[in-house]
Amino acid sequence: MLKQDSKISSILFVCWGNICRSPAAENVMRQRLEQSDLSQIICDSAGTLDAHAGHSPDSRMSAAGQRRGLPMTGKARGVRPEDFERFDLIIAMDRANFVDLQRITPNPQAMEKVRLFCEYCRNHDDTEVPDPYYGGPQGFEHVLNLLEDGCEGLLENITKSEK
Repeated sequence: MLKQDSKISSILFVCWGNICRSPAAENVMRQRLEQSDLSQIICDSAGTLDAHAGHSPDSRMSAAGQRRGLPMTGKARGVRPEDFERFDLIIAMDRANFVDLQRITPNPQAMEKVRLFCEYCRNHDDTEVPDPYYGGPQGFEHVLNLLEDGCEGLLENITKSEK
């Protein structure tokens, strides 16, 4: 969770390839921020692997998001060392992403900004956001349920730290 004196102005969501989970989280959070009048907070996403750089979000994730009225914008990119300076909060979708971020980080202090996404979930007991890439449509729906839950929890946490 955020420290009470932490003011968040930028968030980076991270998954493996940056075509399913992290761009969906970015778009869910951006929508929640706009609805809460905190649209000044910057959201972005990246992958620990940059093999999909320049690609749009996965078409199955985009379709699942669009059914919920969620615009799925963005282009995949890899995490860069300067992201640890640019972003106030870096959120990993799973433990493997967290470990990859430890490998990429320019210094140990930068890891203080990194959290696991499910720390913010209030209504789901999952500890990681599973990768839906090799599963069926229900996997994308489950991921979106987790992301909506966690983004609501994150928004609540940011709002509390703003006061």
